[in-house]
Amino acid sequence: MTATDAQPAEDANAAIAREERRSGWRTINRVAPYLWPDDHPWVKKRVIAAMAVLVLAKLIAVGTPMLYKAAVDTLGGEGSTLLLGAVGLTVAYGMARLMTNGFQQLRDALFAAVGQRALRQLALETFTHIHRLSMRYHITRKTGGLSRIIERGVKGVEFLLRFMLFSVGPLVLELLLIAVVLFFLFDVWYLAVVAVTIALYVWFTFKVTEWRVKLRRQMNDQDTDANQKAIDSLLNFETVKYFGAEAREAARYDQAMAGYERAALKTSYSLAFLNFGQSFLITAGLVGVMVMAALGVQNGDLTVGDFVMVNAYMIQITMPLNFLGTVYREIRQSLVDMGEMFGLLEQPAEIADKPGAPALHVAGGTVALNDVHFGYDPARPILKGVSVTAQAGQKVAIVGPSGSGKSTIGRLLFRFYDVTDGSLTIDGQDVRDVTQDSLHDAIGVVPQDTVLFNDSIYYNIEYGREGASRDEIIAAAKSAQIHDFIKSLPEGYDTMVGERGLKLSGGEKQRVGIARTLLKNPPILLLDEATSALDSETEQEIQGALDRAAEGRTVLMIAHRLSTVAEADQIIVLQDGEIVERGTHADLLARDGRYASLWRRQQAEADAA
Repeated sequence: MTATDAQPAEDANAAIAREERRSGWRTINRVAPYLWPDDHPWVKKRVIAAMAVLVLAKLIAVGTPMLYKAAVDTLGGEGSTLLLGAVGLTVAYGMARLMTNGFQQLRDALFAAVGQRALRQLALETFTHIHRLSMRYHITRKTGGLSRIIERGVKGVEFLLRFMLFSVGPLVLELLLIAVVLFFLFDVWYLAVVAVTIALYVWFTFKVTEWRVKLRRQMNDQDTDANQKAIDSLLNFETVKYFGAEAREAARYDQAMAGYERAALKTSYSLAFLNFGQSFLITAGLVGVMVMAALGVQNGDLTVGDFVMVNAYMIQITMPLNFLGTVYREIRQSLVDMGEMFGLLEQPAEIADKPGAPALHVAGGTVALNDVHFGYDPARPILKGVSVTAQAGQKVAIVGPSGSGKSTIGRLLFRFYDVTDGSLTIDGQDVRDVTQDSLHDAIGVVPQDTVLFNDSIYYNIEYGREGASRDEIIAAAKSAQIHDFIKSLPEGYDTMVGERGLKLSGGEKQRVGIARTLLKNPPILLLDEATSALDSETEQEIQGALDRAAEGRTVLMIAHRLSTVAEADQIIVLQDGEIVERGTHADLLARDGRYASLWRRQQAEADAA
């Protein structure tokens, strides 16, 4: 690499470092309110109490070596025995050490509730925000990597609060108190040696730790990648089996883990270098101060107790300094982890309620698309001026070949996306002007592939309306023609359905999906290819349940199989995002156009089967 090549790389690294520092300060500013919230006075009281106990513990800790010195001098006949005597001083020394530890534990106990509250609040805020993000975000996310980022970020909250408050601050306080003791009880040279040792130690620790943070980030990236591949493979277990790709998946996972292994080894080697360098610097400083103290004892300027006290102070400095590298590294890593999580929180919600938006008021349930234009990508329009009206209580079907824009209309109705031009209204109210919660409450959806939670059948049906009674749930199951099947199971409604409902057949999952939609009892029903994934016999059974579900509701049916929409009040034929035909089944067959052509083709395929 030439000098000109190296310069851009150095500039890039410097820019990254500056951005990380800014990100770190932003993260600290985001976390600070959890430490001092205006709406929870008890949190402030606990923080103040914990800090008071912390200061008390440090004062006792700094005074403890003086008791040790007095005991040694008394045993050597150099100190006064009028007050406590050697045994009393030794007991006092032990009590002081015990009190120091006790106050530290009390400090942790007082702060525990503060840290756990912050962890819980931030986890809830992140979880809620992710659910608010748009469909566009969720179809591009990587579930495994996302869960890892949240997990690491949330865990970093308590660590950051605890160690920033109880490690860095207390360490500085203790070092200052010991510096004052060394200056007044000994001379400035002792303080100079300790100051130089600490300065070199901190400089070395921070420099090496900064290098290690980059290595740790690489290790985290590899960990996230490996976790993503593992979860993605497990979620697609059946597909892996279909293609006999177990070895291929294992190889992909092993490749990701090999990258993690390399990064982890670099991290381990750098830790060994850091630990040895720290040990060398602190030992050099300790030996230097002890040599000065030993000379002072030989010259008669110091007592043996002074020698012991200097040693105790140096050891007292050594313990927190040894921990400094770990604390700094973990704080930096917590800032990185939390920075990724706060990046999620700063991800804007593409679809948001307007300020002061009212709730949707459904009088009859008339759904109207008025000259709707939309495209997921501006360069590739999907809907090109679509106008459809489904009057209250009507059943309107939208059919057409794959890619014509059928399912897109359902997504726009549920407001997963906003129309590019035109409007979509319910009873004259633009869906962009009302709250999303009220819009979602008014629409029930039965999708092509009903996805269930890995919980009981009862829970999955109850998901349609939280707090529904058991009788209401059973009634919904009966209407969906799934009750008898559930009762035949050994555990009945408590039967677990497995990940994504894989323990149930396609028809059984659809019936559970219909049951929970019936339990929701919405005025508008969207059937999005609800039977296209089923065999003909199961389709006919499910169709009967869907017909009962549609009674008294405005129904939009998005369908590929035309046999399921023959009874619709109006059929809309889409092609390339435009309406090419509309009318009843009989009208469209008589017109002998696009719909009739599709009908004849599907009938021929059914006869051939």
